[in-house]
Order: sequence, then structure tokens, then C-alpha cells
Amino acid sequence: FKQKTAYEIRLSLVGSEMCIRDRGEKEFEFLQYWQVIVKHKWTVIAAFTIVVLTGLMVTLLTTPMFRATSTLQIDRQAMRVVNMPGGDSLEAPTDFEFYETQFQLLRSRTLAEKVAASLDPEDPAFAMMSAPSPWQKFQQLIFGVDKKGAQPVSPEDLRGQLVGLVRGGLWVEPIIKSRLVKINFDSPDPALSAKIANAIAEGFIESNMERRIDNSSYAKEFLEDRLEQVKLKLQDSESALANFAQEERIVNIDDRQSLLTNDLASLNAALTEAKQERIDVESRMRQTQGAGIYSHPQMLANPGVQALRSTRGKLEADYQEKLVTFKPNLPLMLQIKSQMEEIDKQLEAEVQLIKASMVATFQSAKDKEGMLQTQVDLLVNDVLALQGRSTSFTVLEREVETNRQLYDALLQRYKAIGITSNVDANNVSVVDSALAPGGPFSPNLFRNLLLAAFAGMALGVFLAFLFEFLDDTLKRPDEIEKHLGIGVLGVIPRLDGVTPQDAALDPRSAFSEAYRSVRTSLQFSTEDGVPRCLLITSPSASEGKSTTAYTLACNFAQLGRRVLLIDADLRNPSLHHLLGGDNSIGLSNYLAGSIKPAAAIRPTRTLRLTFISAGPLPPNPAELLAGPKMMSLLGLAGEKFDQVIIDGPPI
Repeated sequence: FKQKTAYEIRLSLVGSEMCIRDRGEKEFEFLQYWQVIVKHKWTVIAAFTIVVLTGLMVTLLTTPMFRATSTLQIDRQAMRVVNMPGGDSLEAPTDFEFYETQFQLLRSRTLAEKVAASLDPEDPAFAMMSAPSPWQKFQQLIFGVDKKGAQPVSPEDLRGQLVGLVRGGLWVEPIIKSRLVKINFDSPDPALSAKIANAIAEGFIESNMERRIDNSSYAKEFLEDRLEQVKLKLQDSESALANFAQEERIVNIDDRQSLLTNDLASLNAALTEAKQERIDVESRMRQTQGAGIYSHPQMLANPGVQALRSTRGKLEADYQEKLVTFKPNLPLMLQIKSQMEEIDKQLEAEVQLIKASMVATFQSAKDKEGMLQTQVDLLVNDVLALQGRSTSFTVLEREVETNRQLYDALLQRYKAIGITSNVDANNVSVVDSALAPGGPFSPNLFRNLLLAAFAGMALGVFLAFLFEFLDDTLKRPDEIEKHLGIGVLGVIPRLDGVTPQDAALDPRSAFSEAYRSVRTSLQFSTEDGVPRCLLITSPSASEGKSTTAYTLACNFAQLGRRVLLIDADLRNPSLHHLLGGDNSIGLSNYLAGSIKPAAAIRPTRTLRLTFISAGPLPPNPAELLAGPKMMSLLGLAGEKFDQVIIDGPPI
């Protein structure tokens, strides 16, 4: 037993074996895989032998094929003898799709048709390629299928067959990290293989040159058409520009626009100055509206007014001085007062004149501002109108420039293609021409046998594990616990060439030791030790049930126990053969009521072991065993014997 913290041991029989195993042990080791292979070794050997023989037969019956190889170098771009601007390829040099395209062109049907057209259909090698191989003849012989019809072949069908043979024998093999590619061709004739491999290489080079020439011709025709179209568009756009300039009377729109812009800026400045002047005059005019003779600002700054004010001041002083001496109605006083009133009238007239002058000045400033505003508005309209016309003019001018640039570019490209189309080198070249091979390429006997051996071994192992998986019998103790819910007590080895009686006579044999282990396990199966009455059964017949019952009975008897062994298998009893007794009277007689229990009991050669045989086979064993007499016998046996072991029928 493996070391575990706890064990749970139960008794169970699997086939003709009994198993002892720890319930918690479920590991599936490599040795168990090996045991599965050993168990189905004949399946593995048969599968291995069949596959290897089949591989050998297929190899020997396959027509030998000879492979010829031609090597090509495919450059991304051909070397240019003349390098013209604009004549380079538009494709990126790192475009990996280019090489895959070339490989597919090598495998194309068009190239195969071109190569087939250069071959002679009457060549005997083609008949050899079209003829069935020995393996195909063997299949026709076995299955009775004739793949070749007796009807005549038309030239079109013959040509199609040649194309199929060319494509079927072709293998394109790119060489990694290089610009080289191998063209392999397989056929039964070595000379034909070399001929077709070289024909494919030459045909591919010719096709590549033809495509390049066709592309150049197409490009030239396309550019000619585009040049004519762009030329007409350029002429139309130039005519539209000239007509527009004539209708709008535009000579140099940039200078005209600059002049109008400068005039508008000058008038804007003058208008701003006139507005400021008008505002100043209006402010002074508003100040003079409510001013008096002596408070008007203009009066204070006018020399004439200042003189009148000075004269009046003197008269006022003289009047006040004489008013002290004279009366106001005196002629002298009246004269002075009259002079003062005259001066006041002059001052009032001067103020009115100043106010009228301010109003006139304001009106002049206002009129000037209005005139400038009108001129600015007119100039703004002229500028806006000019901008509208200049936008249309610019659009037409831009269209002319665009058409001219496009025409120049197409013309340059057209000239470059015309110069370089006839001087470009081909980008495909032959590195190595194909030679007739000295020996067959396939079939490879060693490689085929190695693959067949590997496949046969894999198939055999697969079938072994498949049969093991499909086998639903219980093979391991953990399966008993999983499917039946029964614990495992021990493992009894299978006996080969030795009877259980002979194996039990040797106390040192593994057979005897295994049953002693089961006996010990039974003694520790319950708190009270081994149950007084034990029933031994098995899933089906001939699995060692009777041997187990007999051997356990002997082992318990060796411990000094009084043991009663009952053969209760009333359909197929066998214990009387092991013990060498008579089966004419036994358990069935007692259960049928014809004898007493003591008449059925008989001694054995083993000390303290007593035996009750099955007796004559009854027609209704299940009813007899389920009757009260069986329970009465077990009760009586439990009182007289220490251990009762019943060899029951299979489940």
C-alpha cells in the first residue's frame, strides 16, 4: 500500500481477480499506457505490418518519375539602359505580392498551353505519361474499373491532355531569401522532363516580354488619347479666360485692384478727418447757441469786441463817477448812457455775426463729410465689383494653369515611354538550364518505408487505445468505486497453468498471501471485526467466486475458527469439485424440506472447516433461497459456527 493518512478498504471481484488499492490513489502512470499497448500488442503489430506492406507494395508498383530542374532569376524591376524622369515604376520595390504573382503566372494555364503547343503530341514519352501506372493497373484489376476508354481522341482533347500533363508535372519551388525560383518537372522520361522544364522557362521569358511590350503599347495609346483630351480642355480654358478679360475690360487685374485699394484707403482717411472736423464745429456751435454778449467764447477772443467792451467799460466808469455829482436825466448823463446803449447794440450784432459764421462753418463741414462718404461708398462698390470679377478671373486662370501642368506632365511621360519602351532589359533570366536527370526522383523506397512504419505504428497505437476506450469492462479498482460505489479490498493474481488448490497449498505463494491480506482486511472492516456471515458473489460466472469462498474459508479455519462453507449457487455449483465430495444431498434438499440440517453438513479434509454442498439443481432456486428455511439455517449456523461463508450465485 502507498502511504496515506487514511484508508478505506472494501472487497470486490473484477473478472477473475480481486483488487486491493487505496481509494484516494487515482494517478495514471506511464506504465499503464505501456500495459494498454502490451494488452493489444497483436492489434499494433497487425496494423504496423499491414501499413508497411501496403507502403512497400505501392512504392514498388509506382512508375519511376524523373525530375529535371531549371533555375530562373526574377528581378523586381528590369535594368534600365536609359533612366528617364517619370519613367520609373510606380510600384514599391518591397511589394512582396509581385513574386507571388510571378509564381502563379508560372503555374498558369496560358503558359502551359504555350508550352504544349511547342511539343510533339506523337512523342512516345507522352504515351508513357498517359499510360496507367502498375498501381493503377492493380486497382483496375482489383476493382474492375478501366479508366481508359476505347473511343478515339480528337486533336482538341489530345491538346487538352498535353496541357494537363504539363501542369500536372510542374512544381514551382521558390528559393527562400533570394530572387531565384526553381522550375521542376516530373515525368517518366528524363529527356522529356529536361525538355519541358526548359520550355517552361523560355515560354515564361517570352510571355513576360510580350506583356511588357503590350503594356508599353497600351500605355502609349492611352497617353495619346489623354493628351488629345487635355489639349482640347487647355484650349477651351484659355479661350474662356481671354473672353472674360475682354468682356470685363481687364488688362491687369492685380494693378487695378491695388490702385482701387489705395484710393479707398486715402478717402477713408479723409472721411475720418472730415467727420472729426464736423464734430468739432458742431460742438463749438452748440456752445455759442446759449451764450450772451459778454460770455460768448468767440467774443472773448475777438479784438473788435474787446475794444468795444473796453470803451463801454470806460463809459460805465465815467457814468458811475458822474452819477455821484449829476442827476441821471441831465443831458450829459443821458449822452453817456446813449453811448453805452449804442455799444451794447454793436456787441449784440457782433455776437449774431459770430453765431451765423459758426452755423455756416458747421454746414460746410457737414457737406464735406457727406461728399466724402458718397465717394467712399462708390469706391467700395467698385472694389467689391472688381473682387467679384477677379474671383471668376482667378478661377479661369487657375483652370488654365492646371490644364497646362497636366498637359506638360502627360507629354513628358509620353516622350519617356517612347524612348524607354524599346531599350528596357527583361527582368527574367535563366540561371541554370535543365539537364536530363541520371536517376529517378520518386518513388523513394527508404523514405516511403520510413513513413509507412511511422504511420503503421501510430495507427496501431491509436487502435489499441481506441479498443481500450471502447472496452466498457471494469479494469481498475478506481473504476469499481466510481461506477459501482463499492470499496476495494485487495488484488488476487491471475493463475496461469496452476489450479487454485495447488496455489493455495503453497503458503508462500502470491496467491496465498493475497487471500491472507483479504482475510486481514475483512477482520478490520467493522468495529466488531469480520462479520459472522459472509456472502461471496461476482458480477458474472467463472470469475473465481467459488475459489474465493473456499480459500477464505480455509484461511479463517487456519485461525482456529469453526467455519461453515455453504454452496448456495443452485444453478451452477462447483464447491463439491474443489472439496472432492458428493453433491447428491445438500442445501436444495434441506430447503425443499426433505432432510434436516445435520444431514446436509459434512466434514472436509481441512481442520475446523465444515461444508454444505448445493445438492440437486432445483427448478426454482430463487424461491428456495428467499424462503424461511434459509434464514433458519443461517440463524442456526450462527450459533454453532464462528464463521459462515456462503458461495452465492453471480449477480
